Amino acid sequence: MQHLKRNLLSVALASATMMLATGAWAQSTTTTNDPANPQEARTPEQQQEDLAKQQAAQLQSVTVTGIRLGIEQANSIKKESTSIVEAISAEDIGKLPDISIAESISRLPGIAAQRVGGRAQVISVRGLSPDFATTLLNGREMVSTGDNRSVEFDQYPSELFSGVVIYKTPDSALVGQGLSGTIDMRTVRPLDFDKPVYAVSARYQKNSLGSAANSDGDGNRINASVITQMAGGDIGLSLGFSHSDIPIQEEQTGLYEPWRNDQTRNGVPAGTYITDGAKALRRTGYVRRNAAMATVQFAPISEWTSTLDIFHTSAVQEDTANQFEANFNYNGNPDPQVWTPNVAGGTLVGGTLTNAYPLVRGMYNKREDNIDGLGWLNEIKVGDVNLTADLSWSKSHRDELSLENNLQLLPNPQFDTLNINFPGSGFATIQPGRDYSNPNTLFIANTIYGSGYGKTPKVVDELKGFKVNANFAAPFLDSLFSDIDVGAHYGTREKSKSQPEGNINLGAQGPTTIGPDLQYGGVDLTFAGVGYIPSWDVPGAVARYMTFAPNEDASYLVSKAWTINEDITTGWLRANIDTSWGSIPVRGNVGIQAQHTDQSSSSFYWDPFRPAGQNRVPYENGKSYTDWLPSLNLAFSFDHDQTVRVAAARQLARARLDQLRASFEFGVSTSTLEPSGSGGNPLLDPWKANAFDISYEKYFEGTKGYVSAAFYYKDLRTYIFTESRTYDFSQFITPDVVPQPTTPIGRFTAPYNGEGGWLQGLELTASLPLDIFWDAAEGFGFLASASFNDSNITIPPDPSSVSSVGSQNISLPGLSDEVYNLTVYYSRAGFEARVNQRWRSDYIGEISNFAAERTLRYVEGEDVTDAQLSYAFGEESALKGVTLLLQANNLTNSGYRTYASSKDRPLENIEWGRTYLVGLSYKF
Repeated sequence: MQHLKRNLLSVALASATMMLATGAWAQSTTTTNDPANPQEARTPEQQQEDLAKQQAAQLQSVTVTGIRLGIEQANSIKKESTSIVEAISAEDIGKLPDISIAESISRLPGIAAQRVGGRAQVISVRGLSPDFATTLLNGREMVSTGDNRSVEFDQYPSELFSGVVIYKTPDSALVGQGLSGTIDMRTVRPLDFDKPVYAVSARYQKNSLGSAANSDGDGNRINASVITQMAGGDIGLSLGFSHSDIPIQEEQTGLYEPWRNDQTRNGVPAGTYITDGAKALRRTGYVRRNAAMATVQFAPISEWTSTLDIFHTSAVQEDTANQFEANFNYNGNPDPQVWTPNVAGGTLVGGTLTNAYPLVRGMYNKREDNIDGLGWLNEIKVGDVNLTADLSWSKSHRDELSLENNLQLLPNPQFDTLNINFPGSGFATIQPGRDYSNPNTLFIANTIYGSGYGKTPKVVDELKGFKVNANFAAPFLDSLFSDIDVGAHYGTREKSKSQPEGNINLGAQGPTTIGPDLQYGGVDLTFAGVGYIPSWDVPGAVARYMTFAPNEDASYLVSKAWTINEDITTGWLRANIDTSWGSIPVRGNVGIQAQHTDQSSSSFYWDPFRPAGQNRVPYENGKSYTDWLPSLNLAFSFDHDQTVRVAAARQLARARLDQLRASFEFGVSTSTLEPSGSGGNPLLDPWKANAFDISYEKYFEGTKGYVSAAFYYKDLRTYIFTESRTYDFSQFITPDVVPQPTTPIGRFTAPYNGEGGWLQGLELTASLPLDIFWDAAEGFGFLASASFNDSNITIPPDPSSVSSVGSQNISLPGLSDEVYNLTVYYSRAGFEARVNQRWRSDYIGEISNFAAERTLRYVEGEDVTDAQLSYAFGEESALKGVTLLLQANNLTNSGYRTYASSKDRPLENIEWGRTYLVGLSYKF
């Protein structure tokens, strides 16, 4: 039924676009350029009627507020742009208080979000993973707190931004452009306002899963902003602050990967696909974030405006997963496990397992993120030349601590019989025969997984940039171009990652239960058939009963630390077009951008053949290259507010930072005496594509509504694959190497540049207030979009992902064949109500595994529904400026589900519950 509804939505969008376009073209052919019917020949009554209509339209455009104002502002940005863009306005973000800017972005056509921790965090533009897009803040590229380039959007509270523009087609003066798109987040310009504005808001939120362990399901959000002007309008100041305390409440079941049919299990028919184990957990905790922005504008004369932007955000996430886990293939004892299985279609779907030895695990994670950004823009007019100079800096820090304790029933072994079921949907169930709810019978001990393990990752990212641009008229080319832009940008980036880790060992006291003062009480895993298990203070238990000495000097850890340096010099020439070709007005630009990149990476590798203490050997490598990126954007204006856009460009996206790392591992086979290794590749070229776009847009009553249809095609000339290739290890082979290889030529597994393929898609959009067709429907409207993506590109999965997606070639990560968005709203007389549903089909998602490395998994398509109801008191009310709000996110408690190769082999099933918010805001 859901699939039928979505097909009907796409058919309706296509039909609406075609019918409205046909009607508009028909109207234009009968009324345009008709010399027999000039305006001057209309009767006085007709002219009076025209004037009344114009005044009514003007009055309505002045008085429209709330979501309608936000939609019209976004439509205006889209309409006036020379590129193909999608936009969100200040009112749209402010009136829908999403957890982050990502929630708002995910509602735009051609955009899909992947949830992390229940929050939209990872953004895919036009079916490509986040690595192919670039994120800007006020036109300046931003650092990230992850270990790559892609920004984690839940770091950015929506209330601090005036809007977002997503460039789907670039132009040559757009610095930091991505291959799939460029996401530019924008803050308020205070001199755009003609009077001061002050606003405060507070919201209380509650998670439907409720409290557990030492964490409750309640949270809050507090925001305040000031926009003011001084010195007779020569100085503008905007300040914003956002605080949020968001509960983490999660229920999850997971199965071990890989599913395989190459092992014999007692009682299981040969050739059956089976998993090695399962877990069920309840995660609890919080995310506390404080963010602030400030903008100062100084415009003492009309020829000079100076703008200073400051941005800061800091977030602390602390959570604990209380987990019941069982291995289905090993119990640490000589007594074998025996299955009474349920098999369907060659896959284990449940059964009974005897002689299992489960454990109870506590997994603690604390992550602290800080992002700081600074930008100083000067716009100067000298005669007929407009000069801009922009200085930028941003830096991020991420510090993380991950700990675990493993508990089991003693004396060893306390075998159990498990009743297991893997349903086609919903949670897996693992029903034990023993009671695991009593903390006094569970001991920190050397379980079958040891007593514990921990990590302390750290990431630092810093970007500096300076941009200059000159815009001037081109009288010698005025028949072709309105003006010319010439500019340059220099940017330098340094990003480093380290990941000390190690075993968490039992202290001198030996196996022990956890003291009552460290216990939090039981958590309910009934959703997975387990019942209650204890929860406790994991870092407190580590400090009291265990030893933890993380290091990065062990042989298997050396390659996890790296530093990347990039120096990028960009120059451009852009000729702007604002003319008519015959009777058709044309806007746009044509130009070329040159990028010179100097990239390098420094790291270490482990040489076991050197004397002790000298095994950690530094290594550095890199390259430089230049790319030329031509671009063309044309927007043709036709009668009755119709626009046809055509764009063509060479686009690129630089390689992922973890792919560029110099770190690697190597050794010599004792059987073949050939060297081999694996690691990163600092010599990578970027992804490149030749892109073509065409779109049709029809606007109604200015920018009140529109329908559009857009087609894009990208020919990816290169792609980056992880594969094994021939490699010369001469520089790493010394006389001390034992055994001495017979040849320096071996195989090295790393990311390499290879051939790409094509990616194409169709995007249908309608943003329509219904009163433009039917007066009685005043206040009602909808926004709907349907995106269809297709590609012939398949890639071999990297070794870390084979266990989940298999060894055969897979489709592009992040690519959903279908993405739908629908928002229905009502806005009138202070009342606003809206319901939004976003849906995407199955895709291959990118997640961080236990080793804190990126891995791929098949993700089921998700369907997320949000709703909001608000009332703003009017001008005549004593409560003027006050708005009351009620909101519900994830109304249907849509889960997040991953699987291995096929859906009858599930991996994770996660639910985060529903979130309810109630609050008020005051604006004056």
